[in-house]
Amino acid sequence: MKKKIVLVTGANKGIGFGIAKHLGKSGWQVILGARHDERAEKAISELKSAGVDVLGWVNIELRDLANIEQAAKEINAKYPELTLLVNNAGIPGDMSVDSLHTEISDIKETLDVNFIGTFALTKALMPLLTKNEGRIVNVTVPSEISPYWHPLAYVASKAAQNAMMGVMAIELQQSNTPLEVFSVHPGPTTTDLNGNMALPGFHDIETVGEKMAELINDGQNHQGEFIELYPIVKED
Repeated sequence: MKKKIVLVTGANKGIGFGIAKHLGKSGWQVILGARHDERAEKAISELKSAGVDVLGWVNIELRDLANIEQAAKEINAKYPELTLLVNNAGIPGDMSVDSLHTEISDIKETLDVNFIGTFALTKALMPLLTKNEGRIVNVTVPSEISPYWHPLAYVASKAAQNAMMGVMAIELQQSNTPLEVFSVHPGPTTTDLNGNMALPGFHDIETVGEKMAELINDGQNHQGEFIELYPIVKED
């Protein structure tokens, strides 16, 4: 039977931790992508306490292309049976300003991490994932602009990520390549990224992690789909 091995980026906290935990509890062997050894080791300890089979962690810094290249080499060497990549890691950009006051440097940095870095890692791991007839899942937000929450740098970076997914999916279909890619919007979730915001309609990391694991394990083909776990609730 094919092994179920997943790499979750940004897995030491937040939604990434929740996804890693609930995939692990459902039978996946987990590799954490993280930036800091202490945080990674703490997360690994917590995941193992929850009964998760953690294979290890890989240092992944999405703003550093040389680091990504090295990380991909390490993954190919240590985990040749990798079958799932969950692109979860990202930065918020400056969410406190409107588009007029958004710094160009902030746009560049957020795109470098959330889009360029995510694309570079995905591209580097696609040959391995294709060989293993695997899947790529991106954690993202809708490209359509919400009237309630729309920080430019972050939304633009995720729209680019959505375009990446759509283009890859249609190319994979057209070439009959045995690799699946789709995107998931967790919906409003209380995490460090948004300052632990907890408004009506928000969900916690446990709920989102469990729902995400259910989706990944549903046995369906979701090629090219954009799936909303919990759509944004409209305000009155």
